[in-house]
Amino acid sequence: MSTMPRFHLAFAVDDLSGARDFYGRLLGCAEGRSGTHWVDFDFHGHQIVAHLAPRREGADAAPDSAVKDRTVNEVDGDDVPVLHFGLILGWDEWHELAVRLKAEGIRFVVEPHIRFQGKPGEQATMFFRDPSGNALEFKAFQDETQIFAK
Repeated sequence: MSTMPRFHLAFAVDDLSGARDFYGRLLGCAEGRSGTHWVDFDFHGHQIVAHLAPRREGADAAPDSAVKDRTVNEVDGDDVPVLHFGLILGWDEWHELAVRLKAEGIRFVVEPHIRFQGKPGEQATMFFRDPSGNALEFKAFQDETQIFAK
């Protein structure tokens, strides 16, 4: 077992086959166990679980469900989705992923770019959504000592 704790994240999706294609094929996450309403993925050594939670219809449905949450905060000039998860990748790996996502026609919430340029915490970042609307951020640091820099 790794000496670093691994995180576990469960999140809602409205289409398991779409989640399998997005996380498995596009992001390269190996599939683990699954059931009729959920599927585990190996998210670079971390366990994420897509749980089927179809959007509710009718009067009791929220106007903007948790899966499609559009709440944002401004960070270095970008409107960043408040609810999001992702990974810190190596510099080259981040750039390779950005190229692959662009080639796949992924619509970015925040286009790949360098944030906090010339300041503490300088990083490459990009945000996009999975087919169910969950926001993901992938980032990279040329200098990993800057991850928690103030």
